Amino acid sequence: MKQISILILTIILTTAILTGCTTEKYVEIDGQKIDVEIADTPLERSEGLMDRKALCDTCGMLFIMDKEAKHSFWMKNTLIPLDMVFIDSDLVVVDVLQAIPCTEEPCAHYTPKEDALYVLETNVMKFDESLIGKKVKIIK
Repeated sequence: MKQISILILTIILTTAILTGCTTEKYVEIDGQKIDVEIADTPLERSEGLMDRKALCDTCGMLFIMDKEAKHSFWMKNTLIPLDMVFIDSDLVVVDVLQAIPCTEEPCAHYTPKEDALYVLETNVMKFDESLIGKKVKIIK
């Protein structure tokens, strides 16, 4: 029975690899690979990382916006401090902001200096403004 299970799993994985069907999504930025959850619908973008108690060191959330603009974020119901890396349509970092959880209203809004199409949220102090102008790689 164990051999049959291993054979079935091997066939499934081989088929996925040969057809290009992988679930790995990541952003490569400044030599670091960040595994990301994608937020590309209005509901996913509005929920973001709310109510999460922790985020692994190599994890993040990639927000994919409908159009390039100065999208504003806030930290309502977000429990962990975050870096927000704003990335334009050419995949160049245009701003990096450190955001702290909102403990009382009104909550601060975090808006980049330049238009962005993507926003990568990671643990705070992972990145800083030295990223501005650097190119990133997005695998979604």
